[in-house]
Amino acid sequence: MTADTITAADIRINARWLIPIEPYGVVLEHQAVIIQGTKIAAVIPVAQADREFRTRKTINLPHHVVMPGLINMHGHAAMSLFRGMADDLPLMTWLNDHIWPAEGRFVSEQFIADGTQLAMAEMLRTGTTTFSDMYFFPEIVAQMAHDTGMRAQVCFPLLDFPTVWGSGPDEYLSKGEALIDEWRGDDYIMPAIGPHAPYTVSDGPLSKAIALSEKTGARIQIHLHETAFEVAEATENEGKRPIERLAELGALSDRTQCVHMTQLTDSDIALVAGTGAHIVHCPESNLKLASGLCPTHKLMESGVNLTIGTDGAASNNDLDLFGETRTAAMVAKVVANDAAALSAHQALNMATLNGAKALGREHELGSLLAGKLADIIAIDLSDPFIQPVYDPASHLVYSNHGRAVSHSWINGVPQVQDGKLTRIDVPDLMLRVAGWAEKIRKQQAD
Repeated sequence: MTADTITAADIRINARWLIPIEPYGVVLEHQAVIIQGTKIAAVIPVAQADREFRTRKTINLPHHVVMPGLINMHGHAAMSLFRGMADDLPLMTWLNDHIWPAEGRFVSEQFIADGTQLAMAEMLRTGTTTFSDMYFFPEIVAQMAHDTGMRAQVCFPLLDFPTVWGSGPDEYLSKGEALIDEWRGDDYIMPAIGPHAPYTVSDGPLSKAIALSEKTGARIQIHLHETAFEVAEATENEGKRPIERLAELGALSDRTQCVHMTQLTDSDIALVAGTGAHIVHCPESNLKLASGLCPTHKLMESGVNLTIGTDGAASNNDLDLFGETRTAAMVAKVVANDAAALSAHQALNMATLNGAKALGREHELGSLLAGKLADIIAIDLSDPFIQPVYDPASHLVYSNHGRAVSHSWINGVPQVQDGKLTRIDVPDLMLRVAGWAEKIRKQQAD
């Protein structure tokens, strides 16, 4: 072979195992991922890479699984600063008596900046490369994620009442449209619309949100059918289930992401499937707040695109998406009374390609294919607690936890190397987090 037949590239990752996600259900061995610039140039056997590529840097991962970065489709990043603050309480008590008062007292631009960075540090260390956020001061979240080089869908909040971010729906929508305009077309930041829930957003603002989505193409993410109380109250007061109301308003489409969805009838499922709306499953938050169980097996059988999210650390209490996939797979089997329901490969798809589909970026994200963006993670399977390895996909869902993630790249840029964050100053961050914790403890004691 002559020198002019050899292609130069930036990075080569040699993997013991590789789960590309596409094609589905495949585990490959002794593969090389070639990165050129921000994209994947090739995914080929190591021996072929030896013949065809010369790279500036080679990373050998002899005990690792390499796969696409995880996509955490729902959370409230800055609420990491409220982790463990009000545990063992039902949803409405948790919100009304603890979370909303704490937000009113502490949430500020600096709180959002520090809390978001804390969340990103945890997510990056546990394999997430793209996250969706729905919280206050979304402009701060967008800038923090962009500066770190982490992908984020940033949903601006929409509610009927005043908050620290605005006086009401008109101001939220005005600020939100400016956010969409500012970040339109950005490679990292995907601005979106975040009406909180049917019980906090009336028809007028919801209709305006739908019009804004149609005008700009921005996604809509909404908490929906989270608890039996929510559905029963709406049915009693309005004579219809919340999902029926949204459908009548035109809020359900392939741009809509419905979060939680624990209270679903067969007709609800058919409605979601018919509109092309996506569902974001948050099993650990649902379990911890006793909100209910999402019928994931029925949804998948109906053709609904099912994604996964951690929710906020205040109601989870972690942002480890690998742990979330494990819980999702376990709970699905019990709900369906079927040990084969929600397999390991299906759970991994939920955490990768299905999330990319909900974002409208499946052509760029969610699998390891030549031409896609180089959002890649590596998980070390050499530790005794996950030995021996018979099926790496099964290990990632049932035996692994996110702390085994050793490497991460976003757009081909290293974010985690040998288990260490490269773009976040952790000691400085911990000092700021300790300061917030002291303030919150003092307030609780008063």
